[in-house]
Amino acid sequence: MARLLLAYDGTGFRGWAAQRDPSIRTVEGELSTALERIVNERVRLSVAGRTDAGVHARGQVASFATTTDLAPERIRDAVNAMRGPELVVRRASYAPHGFDARFSATAREYRYVIATGVVADPFIARYVWHRPGRLHVPSMRRAGAALVGEHDFASFCRNPGRGRSMVRDLHRVAVRRDGDLVAIAFRANAFLHQMVRSLVGTLVLVGTGRAEPDAIDGILAARDRSAAPQIAPPNGLTLERVFYGRPRSS
Repeated sequence: MARLLLAYDGTGFRGWAAQRDPSIRTVEGELSTALERIVNERVRLSVAGRTDAGVHARGQVASFATTTDLAPERIRDAVNAMRGPELVVRRASYAPHGFDARFSATAREYRYVIATGVVADPFIARYVWHRPGRLHVPSMRRAGAALVGEHDFASFCRNPGRGRSMVRDLHRVAVRRDGDLVAIAFRANAFLHQMVRSLVGTLVLVGTGRAEPDAIDGILAARDRSAAPQIAPPNGLTLERVFYGRPRSS
């Protein structure tokens, strides 16, 4: 079983999942095609999290079964020569039997960055949500604290499946300001479809004073997507890390 640590700029991809139409560029499609040329066999990828169109990754993890005897470093270098710098393998290794990038993961961590300055910065514009206007970070932290724990997050899921559990354990929400940038980190055992972007949209409403931090309990209790209607754009979101084993506290 091969294990890949991936990073990619999601701007030019229609998300992770491969599409039937080969003209639609996806991360899975581009990576699978490259790997199949390198190992000379069919590749089926398992991935820690299926990122949406326009979402980036710094620490995505994928795995696949292979019979190749190529050294992991050769696989890494070959993929990077074919797909870099838009999509790169940061590290390649062989994993123990039974490892699965998706099912062996115990937590994922995402980071969302909002640029609050009056003028957009062209050098970071692909990786932030440019939203002019100051945000009240202490209020956002209060709201974030109310989200931590095991909850039904149906109000923050775009397409809640019938009969499917919407309960997730949100381990950590951290809101930090660095000049004109506000970064929000989320760590959970797993995330629902567009959950992070929906959480960000609600925290921004709190940061602008359009919603109170205490409103979080009511939004969670509603279990209704219309209770949290604002969703942040995809370009500010990056999958930072995937944890295997017990996540560290920091």
